[in-house]
Amino acid sequence: MSARTTQYLIGAVFAVLGGWALIFPQSVIDLGVTPEYHSNDLLPRLLMGCFGAQACLFALVAFTAKFTRRTFAAYGLALLPFFIFNYWFYFVEPVLNEVMFIDFVGNLIMLALCWHGYRRAPE
Repeated sequence: MSARTTQYLIGAVFAVLGGWALIFPQSVIDLGVTPEYHSNDLLPRLLMGCFGAQACLFALVAFTAKFTRRTFAAYGLALLPFFIFNYWFYFVEPVLNEVMFIDFVGNLIMLALCWHGYRRAPE
């Protein structure tokens, strides 16, 4: 698999999960947040939609830019704090439930893709 295909796959993860949060923010909250933290207020839906919009924006970057080894390495390093986020809000402060394990899996897939892209991209 080429580096270009790898970056498209990274973009696809962002487009799918970000699109879900952008278009159906209440669905993400209902399915992925523990009942103690559920809210039907406007602000959580707005914030979830903003989160999705940012993910979709990065998907556009991944679909249109040309990633280098440095891009893959920087993005892989930038993903690491998200694993801390996933751990904290699932185990320490259980805001997220098992459905939001999809976020952890998405991050893991993107990290693996960054490693692959780094190895395949030209210097």
